[in-house]
Parts: sequence; structure tokens; C-alpha cells
Amino acid sequence: MKLKQLEGLLGGLQQFPQPKVELEQYPTGPHIASRMLFTAENSFEDVSDKVVADFGCGCGTLGVAAALLSAEHVLGIDIDPESLEIASNNAEELEVDIDFIQSNVMDLGWRGRIVDTVIMNPPFGTRKKGADLDFLSVALKVASQAVYSLHKTSTRDHVKRTALKGFQC
Repeated sequence: MKLKQLEGLLGGLQQFPQPKVELEQYPTGPHIASRMLFTAENSFEDVSDKVVADFGCGCGTLGVAAALLSAEHVLGIDIDPESLEIASNNAEELEVDIDFIQSNVMDLGWRGRIVDTVIMNPPFGTRKKGADLDFLSVALKVASQAVYSLHKTSTRDHVKRTALKGFQC
């Protein structure tokens, strides 16, 4: 699939009608989502024929992109049932298969590296300090191949330092 085609398909997805501030919900735009997943697949072969988990999937944009790029299996995980309903509708609209789980990613009791690739646009930690690093910590423990995560530019150095220092898996 070409990048522009992927971006176009993602651009038609339903987004949050009323994002929940307490959950730090915000849409993952089709431009950044398409480039993130296209690069993951075409530069690193981290999507096609892989088991991919979308942490805090929200409306499902990243998970749908992974499915469109021929992931073997996609899991969408989110704590919010309304988000999961939108994500499920988006997957159905584009006729892709994603298994959705309503849960906090920290509460799933992951045992070992059970997915190939984790993709996520986690909470930035503006409401709950460290939420972004909590997501990242779990992702690094369960992904056998790669983690792709979006973070605020202003926190890049902190996230990098913390990941290198404290997330030795």
C-alpha cells in the first residue's frame, strides 16, 4: 500500500466527538499515523505478518493502519469503552480485523514478550504524571521486536534518558 493511500484511508476514520480530558484523549492524525506505520513496515519490517498491539488505542487509528499494512494480528487496548466502540466501528468500516480489549494496559498481567510490535500514542502525563512512561515501560516488556511511541517534543530528552537508564528489560 502506498503512503498517500494509507493516509487517505485513515483520514476518513471517526474521531472522538468529545475527548475525555481526564484520560488525555486526543486524536492521532492521519498524517503522523500513516508515516509512523509506513516507516515501521517499509524501513524495519515491523508490521506485516507480525502481532501488533496498539496501547491506548483510542479511536483505533494506529491499529487500523497496522491491519491495513497486513499485520498478522492486531490487538487494540483501551480503558474507555466509548473509544473502543469508535475503534470497532472504524475497523468495521475499513473491513479490517482487530481484537479489542477494554483494560488499563498496566492491569493485563502480561507475561513475557507476547507481541512482536507495540504501537501507541500514550497519554502524555499531563493529568497523571508519568503515564507516558508507564505505557512505555509495559511496551518494552511485552514487545519482542519493536516499540513505536509518540511523545511530546519537549519531553524527548527525559523519555530517552529514562528509557535508557531504567527500562532495562
